[in-house]
Amino acid sequence: MGAYVRAGDDDIFVVDAPAETASGAPPLLVLHGFPTSSIDFAGVLPRLRERRRVVLLDMPGYGLSSKADRAYSLLGQADAVEAVLAALGIEHVDLLTHDMGDSVGGELLARSAEGELTFDIRRRVLTNGSIYMEMARLTDGQKMLLSLPDEQAAEDAAPDVDVVASALTATLAPANSTASQPDLDHIRAAALLVVLRGGNRLLPRLIRYVEERRAHEDRFTGAIERHPSPLTVVWGDLDPIAVWSMTQRLIERRPNATLTRLEGVGHYPMIEAPAAFADAVLAGL
Repeated sequence: MGAYVRAGDDDIFVVDAPAETASGAPPLLVLHGFPTSSIDFAGVLPRLRERRRVVLLDMPGYGLSSKADRAYSLLGQADAVEAVLAALGIEHVDLLTHDMGDSVGGELLARSAEGELTFDIRRRVLTNGSIYMEMARLTDGQKMLLSLPDEQAAEDAAPDVDVVASALTATLAPANSTASQPDLDHIRAAALLVVLRGGNRLLPRLIRYVEERRAHEDRFTGAIERHPSPLTVVWGDLDPIAVWSMTQRLIERRPNATLTRLEGVGHYPMIEAPAAFADAVLAGL
């Protein structure tokens, strides 16, 4: 199911998973977050594709996709998503986003509202991401990366697999939470894909999306709040970064959205509580 799609100067790794049983629903487009990749959703993909086609991609700079030493932006990531769907001939989707993927999704929604998006978005599910940056509690590692110049890190200064895996683990719910049962081998595999082909050296460049979010929040979050497509919010309530109170603000501004609280779950609900996460996503779709 994995293949590459050429988009500009990038080779984008795409998983195009057909439905087990066709239902007539549009394909589900899944957008991952920083610093990981589409592997985050490997554990829930079998459930998600039971009745619909599912398309996942590693955005440029992430996972198995091209990792060029250049500046990265949310606008460029949205361009890559549009290019992938055009190559696959997809004109209508439902949308599932996580973390930075929420912001890329916000840009796609903004383009849709402007009549400039090359595909239609029917429904969407939003999961843990810093949609209100002044409420986000960035980790020390994220703050350190943001303090660095927007350039590729020296090889001996880039975090190795163990450091990346530790940083990912720190965003999960506390170990004493019975609701969160993460597959730590999965976390390490995600970290390996971060480091693959020098991706760890790109982290100071990839994290610039945080600055872009701050500068253009009304565009990205405003589109999340205002786009007419039905919105379901699925959120791990022990996320130490994208804190639960963000959902309260979002529901105040979008009162007709559906909110599902995954109690005792942290930043990666699809890894920590895959069954509950898949149930909530499918209910939203």
